[in-house]
Formats: sequence, C-alpha cells, structure tokens
Amino acid sequence: MLVLGDAHASDPARREILLECYRTVNPDRVLQVGDLEHYDLPAPTWFVAGNNEDFDVIEALRTENRPAETTNVNLLASSAAALEGRRVAGLSGNYAPTKYDCSRAELEDDRRRHFTHEDIERAADLSDIDVLLTHEAPTGLLYYGYDPGCEHVTDLLEALSPTLCLVGHHHTHREAEIAGTRVVSLAPAWERYYTLDPATLELTAHDHEFGSGELGPDE
Repeated sequence: MLVLGDAHASDPARREILLECYRTVNPDRVLQVGDLEHYDLPAPTWFVAGNNEDFDVIEALRTENRPAETTNVNLLASSAAALEGRRVAGLSGNYAPTKYDCSRAELEDDRRRHFTHEDIERAADLSDIDVLLTHEAPTGLLYYGYDPGCEHVTDLLEALSPTLCLVGHHHTHREAEIAGTRVVSLAPAWERYYTLDPATLELTAHDHEFGSGELGPDE
C-alpha cells in the first residue's frame, strides 16, 4: 500500500510529484492524510480531508454523492473501510475550539474544514480498527519542542486502540507511542512517500532524492 502525507496538489508542480508517487509504486491501494486537493487519481485512494481542500467536493463525498470529476477517491469521515485484511478508519478535518461544539450542519464555507464533537463521537463508536488516519495530531508529538496536538484526537486513540495512527498537517516526520498506539506524523508527499505492508503494518519511507529506508523509533 502506498501511504502519502499532505499533497497540496492544487499546485501543478506538487500535483505532478503526487502522480509520480503513484507511477513509481503502482499501488493497489493508497492511504492519504489530508490536504489532498486533487481528486482524480490513478489508483483507489482512501483519505481524510485536511484544512486545505475543495470543500464542495468534500461535502459531496461525505454524502456519497460523488462528483463527476472525482476518480478513485474515498473519503474516511468518522468511517472505516476494510482494506487488504485491515480495518482503516479516518477522522476528517482539523480542530478549532470555537467550532468543536457546533453541529456539522452549522459549519459553512471554509469552516467546513473542522471536525466537531459529533465527528469524534461517531468515530469513537467504530470497532476493530487497525489503522487510524487523522489530519490533526494527537498530543504527544513534539515538533521542534512544541506540542500542537489535540486532546480530542488523543481521546479517540484511547477509544479505538489502533495499532498504527498516521497523521498529516505538520509536514514533518515524527514518531511517538501514544496511548499504546504507534503514531507517525508523515512528511509531505513532495518530500517523501511511504509504503505499508498490511500484513505486518511495517511502514517504510522513500525519499524522492535519497533512496529509501525503514523507519526506526527515533527517526
């Protein structure tokens, strides 16, 4: 399985790098952690929405009213899918304290980028999850000495107990064990792509210019 961090593929150069990842790996399945911004893809892709998306497309995918211009994209929005013998769940959106207690129906325009308490509650009711995709980080991942994580995502980890959680948004590779889960913050797709062995959940990083290597706990 191909695994990708933030793509920001509304930019043509970054879109070409994104598509090159697909051409290089030729995957059967792809996982992506948000800020995708391009929804016509060459292989089946399961993703969570980030804070930079076409939110009209995202809302259509939430209601399974697939727009004609989308190909091979499947939104995980407090939902799960069975992939290669694993249960993969996703929490779409990022956290805003002023919007968390709203209903999803109250969010308009670019505020649709946020998750709400309803989204967290629906995600927490999922079961038998092996891999969790989030755009927002849980607490416990330090970025240059700063922890920007969200306690609601940490609570979700505790509720679901996945083996692996893949995180976007911060454009930096970090790893930690949080609430018994291996949490990996992914580098952006224009710097690195990853492959995941669904049998073992072993994650391997591939730098575009510098080859590839397995990731240890301190990398």
